[in-house]
Amino acid sequence: MLYYLLFPLHTTYSVFNVFRYITFRAAMAALMALAVSLILGPWLIRSLTERQIGQQIREEGPASHSTKAGTPTMGGTLIILALSLSTLMLADIANPYILLALFGTLGFGAVGFADDYLKLTRKNSKGLPPRWKLLGQFAVAFFVAFALYVIPKFSTEIGIPFVKNIHPNLGPLYIPFAMLVIVGASNAVNLTDGLDGLAIGPIMIAAGTYAIIAYLAGNLKYAEYLQIPYIAGTGELMVFCAAVVAAGLGFLWYNAYPAQMFMGDVGSLALGAALGIVAAMTKNEILLIIVGGVFVMEALSVIFQVVSYKLRRKRVFLMAPIHHHYELKGWPEPQIIVRFWIISFVCAVIGLSTLKLR
Repeated sequence: MLYYLLFPLHTTYSVFNVFRYITFRAAMAALMALAVSLILGPWLIRSLTERQIGQQIREEGPASHSTKAGTPTMGGTLIILALSLSTLMLADIANPYILLALFGTLGFGAVGFADDYLKLTRKNSKGLPPRWKLLGQFAVAFFVAFALYVIPKFSTEIGIPFVKNIHPNLGPLYIPFAMLVIVGASNAVNLTDGLDGLAIGPIMIAAGTYAIIAYLAGNLKYAEYLQIPYIAGTGELMVFCAAVVAAGLGFLWYNAYPAQMFMGDVGSLALGAALGIVAAMTKNEILLIIVGGVFVMEALSVIFQVVSYKLRRKRVFLMAPIHHHYELKGWPEPQIIVRFWIISFVCAVIGLSTLKLR
């Protein structure tokens, strides 16, 4: 909204001309999101504590996590509030990609909120039944995917990392494909959110990576130079992604080990979906497998564990997701977190290199 209020003044005051630049507004959105999350963080922690909105620990989880019981949860609402407010203030809200990104993030956040709420009211770690949880996720994902499909000139082709001239056109099948990308990313991030600050680090790194990709894909000259799909209007998503990064950074201030509050499903489901949505909008859906390598690793560890136990009655890991495996092997929690962040950073660099190496 500030964009619409201040940019028209550039005809009288040239200083306001800076609002025409996506990079400037992305930086301002980041600063606003960081400020909002840092300022409101202590208030939210106090409010959650007063209302006894504390984490419910899974009985089958590591024994060391028993000390985390009662830590304020649903801190993801802080991230969603900060990124939504800064995006609405500084992005072009007439841009359909911005509106869809916000809708999808808030929609998945609502599903996560319902899940967290039921866990708290029932005083156990079981929230929404899995089928209802997935149904809610797929309903929101369908709306986003269908809306993308009907946007004029939006391509249903998909890009393949390291390949220049092969762009499969899925046609109507793009809708279920995009739904799987969004829901898959959402649940993969949710599985990663098991240690203090573990999930938010890779989220920020992936969002920062897609901020760069969105800017390049929305700029005709850069897109032609790099030979990547040009999608008019997606450059505005840089503002949204910058807000995700900074809102996550502010949340990390309170979520760093030992955490003062947890993200909860309201945050992990929403932010995972946000990454999947931006990946779909920028035509870099498959690239998310590389950029979000930590999330993929966590999800695959659960799949391998379940399949192995059902078929062989043997476990591949001491416990899944894989971060619990390293906990039981004796790795200190901060060590696991930082090493996973390092892996995420390497994955992001590899992901960005595919824009040129093709």
